[in-house]
Amino acid sequence: MDTTTSSGSSPATLQLHSIIPENPIAAMELSFPPFLRLKRHCLGSSVPGEFFLASCPSIVLHVLTTCDLGPRDLAKLEATCSFFRKPANFSPDFDLSISEVAALDICQKRAIFKCPGHSIAVTSKGVVYSFGFNGSGQLGQGTTQDSWQPRPVRSLNGIRIIQAALGTDRTFLISDAGEVYAFGKVCFSEAKLEVPETKLITTPQRVKSLAEIFVVQAAIGNYFTAVLSREGRVYTLSWGNDERLGHQTDHSCSLPQPLLGALENIPVVQIAAGFCYLLALAFQPTGMSVYSVGCGLGGKLGHGLSDSDASEKYPRLIKKFGLLNIEPVMVSAGPWHAAVVGKDGRVCTWGWGRFGCLGHGTEEAENAPKVVDGLKDVKAVHVATGVYTTFVVSDDGQVYSFGSGGANLGQDDVDENTLTPKLVSSLKETKERMVHVSLTNSGNGTGHTFAMTESGTLYAFGAGNRGQLGVELGENLTERAEPAKVAGIDLS
Repeated sequence: MDTTTSSGSSPATLQLHSIIPENPIAAMELSFPPFLRLKRHCLGSSVPGEFFLASCPSIVLHVLTTCDLGPRDLAKLEATCSFFRKPANFSPDFDLSISEVAALDICQKRAIFKCPGHSIAVTSKGVVYSFGFNGSGQLGQGTTQDSWQPRPVRSLNGIRIIQAALGTDRTFLISDAGEVYAFGKVCFSEAKLEVPETKLITTPQRVKSLAEIFVVQAAIGNYFTAVLSREGRVYTLSWGNDERLGHQTDHSCSLPQPLLGALENIPVVQIAAGFCYLLALAFQPTGMSVYSVGCGLGGKLGHGLSDSDASEKYPRLIKKFGLLNIEPVMVSAGPWHAAVVGKDGRVCTWGWGRFGCLGHGTEEAENAPKVVDGLKDVKAVHVATGVYTTFVVSDDGQVYSFGSGGANLGQDDVDENTLTPKLVSSLKETKERMVHVSLTNSGNGTGHTFAMTESGTLYAFGAGNRGQLGVELGENLTERAEPAKVAGIDLS
């Protein structure tokens, strides 16, 4: 364990709006702190709250992909404004204009999210499917019964979901209207989930304490929850005592606190949460950069410091990417190690190196980002980190993995650790182009993995003892090493 919890703390309780009139949940009225009502200065703008289009294209892209624009609308934008015509420098093709990237995202926006025991799939139309372990109602189906068959969360009909964040026994969903819904155990900190008085919610309820923030992404760590606003601001809940995240709050705090320090006036476009640390991909006039905050034991924060000096109370720029001449375009935070994809397709990893999860050929830790030499002939477009495992998707749709041996790694030698990147041949044999991989990112047990194809087909492998693969296993089987097609979900 990298850190310990404070004794005597109670779990952070969510304040919820019911979206099902027949089953209302009482929620205490909360007074919102003043910072939630203040406009921001960004990038030196003289007008509070003003964002120039060119200064934060990721926010423009979010607007284009969530406002039900059709092909004709996007074409008109491109025809009438040079900003929408020029290359947007977004993966997977940096020469595409922002209108073309938006069209691609609208066609392909779907994803799979999972925790050790349950899984959530979000389709391109915003429909949510859930399956797996449901002991705390984390499937959102109104019961606590497990289910291996993917089922739509029908109480969300009429609400378009764009992103999910999963923790042990809890689920968060983000709608295209910036609303956050939660179900399962009601708290913001997994470190206190064992407290018996924690409330269980079996159907999605809106999180009231986040109602005044337009949220576009959520990330769940073991000791905290983080959300990213449409304006590019990061807020955290829980685990602020002793200024671990730069503010004086503890596990019982259910109000969002702004992440102070270096990122106060720098827009963030993506966040990723590990066990006890947070990464933020931020936009600056000179290009994209990565900041880290939290517990840095094992080098997880990437600043090249010894463990005694590794933790950070406030976000700190990871300078190594500048020395490597890499502009990050995507970050991924596993519980104990992290990874970045660069604009040029290179992959960097750092943190704990157990079982070869960094891909450098050893099990040594790295306290600063290091390029994975085993991928020098691969142009990466996607990376995913889990419990001592890493997956990389290349621009030609191939998948590579390395780290802790197990069925969830997708390699032929199930019991062998893989210290350097190795092609997942079983996925190649499907003869389909892979575009996304998602794997278990919390817990200490055997994990499971999903790989999604360009056409929206979903393949699953790894642990499936609670139904979390979405496929029925044979008698006495608890996992499968070969990818199996998940039926009943249309992600296209």
